[in-house]
Amino acid sequence: MPADKTSALFRPFRVGNLELPNRVVMAPMTRTAAPGGVPNDKNAAYYRRRAESGVGLILSEGTVIDRPASQNHPEVPFFHGEAALAGWKKVIDEVHAAGGRMGPQIWHAGASKSILADWEPEAPMESPSGLFAPGDAQGVAMTEEDIADTVAAFGKAARAARDLGFDMLELHGAHGFLIDQFFWAETNNRKDIFGGATLPERSRFAAEVLKSVRDAVGPGFPISLRISQFKQQDHDFRMATNPDEVGAWLAPLVEASANLTHCSQRRFWEPEFPEVDGSEGLNLAGWVKKLTGASTISVGSVGLDTDVLRAFEGQGAKTASLEKLVERMERDEFDLIAVGRVLISNPDWVTKIRDGNRSELKGFDASDLSVLV
Repeated sequence: MPADKTSALFRPFRVGNLELPNRVVMAPMTRTAAPGGVPNDKNAAYYRRRAESGVGLILSEGTVIDRPASQNHPEVPFFHGEAALAGWKKVIDEVHAAGGRMGPQIWHAGASKSILADWEPEAPMESPSGLFAPGDAQGVAMTEEDIADTVAAFGKAARAARDLGFDMLELHGAHGFLIDQFFWAETNNRKDIFGGATLPERSRFAAEVLKSVRDAVGPGFPISLRISQFKQQDHDFRMATNPDEVGAWLAPLVEASANLTHCSQRRFWEPEFPEVDGSEGLNLAGWVKKLTGASTISVGSVGLDTDVLRAFEGQGAKTASLEKLVERMERDEFDLIAVGRVLISNPDWVTKIRDGNRSELKGFDASDLSVLV
């Protein structure tokens, strides 16, 4: 696709007090490459390369809050403690030196099984009801004190992000991790104020986290909330089965200070509710923008011919057309587009697209996940 046909990707955008030079976001991608939870020079160089290539906004891999069982792998980075925060300071300084803008994705993995069979967190995993999935008990159900401490830990991490000089932050509320486990009825059967029969009721925890984070960073600092319908536990699940349920779920969270809603789906071009608006209808980010007025980030297999779940099966992917993406961005269905695996295999993806050199790009190679390039 010639460079002039992709101009919709290269319009500037403003959210809160942050100005972005284009609409391309580096999607958060867990790399498990921070020994002892501490980012190092390799991590800093990895992010700097994407800033040098012109990525408009970089979202870090998930980085965990100060809770004993918040991580699900020993090399997932911390966002707490002197050593880890010093490592993140090096990361953001390198990104800024390259002209980039970046936010950490702040995370608690909840009752999430580790990919390492021989590793256990230092304390029992915690979740709303001690469940990883329907009927799958893992760890312990959180007490109200645990919840209060967790909400405070999110706020503490947010303040650290602001103080270190990050440009924004994202809360990971998707894919069956802790915040999402509160959203999901199948993993939240609590009888207190953090449970409930409806999705808006089960969003109380997320609203409390957002308030804590907003109080920590102040009014102008952008906050993104990442959400998804599908779960790692159930790839076809939909919590909101129609647009009205999407609005009831997310409008209060936007009002509770989420400047951006990052809507994760496996394939960005698929309509979220084809039964409502047809085969070319709005995707999840499109519906959230329409129903809440929030700025949205879309994501899902951009520039590749297979979805992200194939990557976890060790499969590669070939490059694919960007025409559907450009069409949706030209009509402002969503505001920003997050790019994932193709940026792992092509750190200079943005430059190549901008300059019309798409033939020089390579597809995603699953072996690239084993190294930081």
